[in-house]
Order: sequence, then structure tokens, then C-alpha cells
Amino acid sequence: MKKFFISGLCFTLGMAAGAQQLAQVNFSGASHFSYFSFVTDRNILIRISDDGRILEFGTEEQSLRNSNYYSPNLQPYPGRVAFYGPESDSAARGKVKSIGSAEISYYGTGSMPFKMGKIRSVGSQQFDYFADFDNKALQGKVKSMGMISIDYYSSYENEAYKGKLKLVGNSAITYYSSFDDKFIRGKIKSIGGFNFSWYTSFDIPGYGGGLKSGLMRQTVNSVMYVLQ
Repeated sequence: MKKFFISGLCFTLGMAAGAQQLAQVNFSGASHFSYFSFVTDRNILIRISDDGRILEFGTEEQSLRNSNYYSPNLQPYPGRVAFYGPESDSAARGKVKSIGSAEISYYGTGSMPFKMGKIRSVGSQQFDYFADFDNKALQGKVKSMGMISIDYYSSYENEAYKGKLKLVGNSAITYYSSFDDKFIRGKIKSIGGFNFSWYTSFDIPGYGGGLKSGLMRQTVNSVMYVLQ
């Protein structure tokens, strides 16, 4: 009985520790990074920018007519949301402190300037950022979220994808270059082992830039990549 209790407790603690995790990575125009989305209890998504700010939180709304379509805007979360009060460090004051069971902390005024005021943790997931001495295209951007490393193309890369998201954990992201057809320049070419192709100026008139093969919502290494 004691062994069963300990096993159950470890399982519960494990579930609690992993309650907040990276669920989605969203792009606009299938080219430009929009935000990371962490999921917490009740499938609440917390959308976070690449410089560590909360942009929006709530639940996704799926179309009743088209199961592949989700509204780009989240439905408001009706549950408990708390904010840091006037007694808090000025870098966190007025910012979201918790959403449901997800506790959120921020780097304070005593932190390095490139971190100050940015998200420090979401639940058990700790955030880190590229420093002022890193490549210009990376400075101030999210470097890691928990055990997931993040990287970006440097300012010396091809014009079509310099500064864009390059790596999320083990998933590498590639883009069509400035030497490719005008309709596909800068669009995502692959994520992990999944490839994407787009209609070019040589295809049916009016289709240029549209998705030719691949999925607009593709799960790679347990993370959903959404191309909008």
C-alpha cells in the first residue's frame, strides 16, 4: 500500500511539473514567426512573443463546418487570472502573475538589461534569452524554454530568412531563399522531416504562393506548427 501511495504521488508530481509545456509555434504568411504557445490546464494557450512577452491567452475555437480551420483569435479565459500588484518589482508590476494553475514570473530590475521585465518562467519552465553581445538578429530573443533550445538565422544569412526562427529543440526550420520564385521566397520549406511546397509563378495563374503539398497544422516532435 505504501509503495502504491509513493508511486501515485510521484506520478501526480510529474503531471504537475509538466502541466505547462510548449504546444504550438505559429507563423504568419507561412513565413514570419508569430508566437510560441504554452498549454496549461483546461487547454488554455498562452501566446508568447520571441522577446518574452505575453500576447494573448485563452482557448482555440475550431470551426464547426471546417475541422481544419481555427479562429486566429483565442476565446477569452473565464477562469482565475491574477496580476502583480504595486508592491511588486517594477519590472513585473501590472503583468500577469497566474492564469489558472500556471504561475508566471519575470526577470526583475536587478537582472541583466536584455532580460529585465521579460518572462522568467511559466510553471516549471524556465526561460533564457540571447544577450547583447550575441548576433544582432538574435539579441533579446528567447534562447531556451525549459529543456527546449531555440535558435534563429543570423543577420549574415540569406535576405529571405535572416533573423527568422531556425531551431526549436530538435526541429530545424528551413525557408526558400531570395533566389527562389517570387511567390515562395521566405516561405517555410521544411520543419524537421516534413517538407512544404508552394505554387509558383509557373503554376496555375492565381495560385501563386498557395500551399501545394504539406499541412497547415503539422505536429513535429510533439509540437504543433501552425502556418497561417
